[in-house]
Amino acid sequence: MSIDRDPQDLDLATRAQIDGVSFLLALFVDLTGKPCAKLVPVEAAEALQRDGVRFAGFAVGAIGQRPDDPDLIAIPDPASYTPVPWIRADLALVHCDPHVGGRPWPFAPRVILQAVLARARGLELAVGAEVEYFLVTRDADGRVAPADVRDLAPRPCYDARGLTRMYDHLTDISTAMNALGWANFANDHEDGNGQFEQNFTFADALTTADRVVTARYLISVLAERRGMTATFMPKPFTDRTGSGLHLHLSLWRDGEALFPEPSDARGLGLSKTAYAFLAGVLEHACGLQAVIAPTVNSYKRTGASVPRSGATWSPRSATYGGNDRTHLLRVPDGDRIELRGSDGSANPYLAAAATLAAGMDGVDRDLDPGDLGSGNGGHSALPPTLLHAVDALVADPVVSGALDAAGPGVCEYFAAWKREEFLDWHAAVSPAEVERYLTAF
Repeated sequence: MSIDRDPQDLDLATRAQIDGVSFLLALFVDLTGKPCAKLVPVEAAEALQRDGVRFAGFAVGAIGQRPDDPDLIAIPDPASYTPVPWIRADLALVHCDPHVGGRPWPFAPRVILQAVLARARGLELAVGAEVEYFLVTRDADGRVAPADVRDLAPRPCYDARGLTRMYDHLTDISTAMNALGWANFANDHEDGNGQFEQNFTFADALTTADRVVTARYLISVLAERRGMTATFMPKPFTDRTGSGLHLHLSLWRDGEALFPEPSDARGLGLSKTAYAFLAGVLEHACGLQAVIAPTVNSYKRTGASVPRSGATWSPRSATYGGNDRTHLLRVPDGDRIELRGSDGSANPYLAAAATLAAGMDGVDRDLDPGDLGSGNGGHSALPPTLLHAVDALVADPVVSGALDAAGPGVCEYFAAWKREEFLDWHAAVSPAEVERYLTAF
């Protein structure tokens, strides 16, 4: 079939026909990042694009609905159409925006990010994401171990042999990323045994968030086919480094990058706008942490003792510096800043939305971050637990306002969900408690 138009301009049914696609995975995520989808046959693609597809919202999970609420209608964004022949030759996915009553649903993360982007007064946020994860197996007793039984070195980072043993999995993901136009440029063995990272080129915030969700789906399904589990859990092993979702951030206007300034007196190559954005992120770092490190397990990563590799690579304070990975905000060069507090459990839509709101508050108020190695003139410790982070979120009108960008009540709902998660964990008796207290008194 020959069509002269740009494929981005085609409707879903036509694009699916061109690609030999028989089914569309209509996908969105809830506030926790759980991917939810329905499988739609191509014969219903026109109806999907016109009317969306229905979900019982309460069954979805953390999406702000009760059992008696009306259906969520997932409306596809045709620009996000993505064939995934590495999963099935006849399958494509499309990211959707949930609606209720004909309006975008304010509890939907993709809707929240778009609402925050719309408030940026013509500025565009570019985001690059470093996707880190472990490849593991579980035995009959539920014990988790690296899938590569030879991956035992105390300092395995960049090990060529460990990388090569996972060659088939890593190259399948790399091939998929490049075929999709993401420009995968590196794949490496990370600092933990069984831990890997796969990088692709930055894009606008919404596109990158979509790609992170798609990448997690691809990585998880392809790992399962090889008898492994891909986990994005921040800290699956006590004695090993955790997994981040480091975000590389920059502002643009009309195709012009606003962060670089070669004559920067501080020597980092950043403009005044970049420093103000950076200062805003630092000022709101504690509340932001509840969004970019949103699980109980997240704080096992940031509060970790030094693992056997020698470094946690996880910031504990809201500080910034140059090409120095010990800071919350690293400036590897003058065209971007790297936020290192975000971890593998972060919802990429919410992380981008909340970080943009924090940074834009710094720009609006012309904040200054203080000297290198500090944060707004001080040394601010990050929250030690999820409960502390949620309290900071609720007390921060800028970050909480980002969650409420598409409608009120989202931050309150998110905070209640996360407090319950913390208290559920706190109520469970752990083996460590039994070991410590059983005969202590």
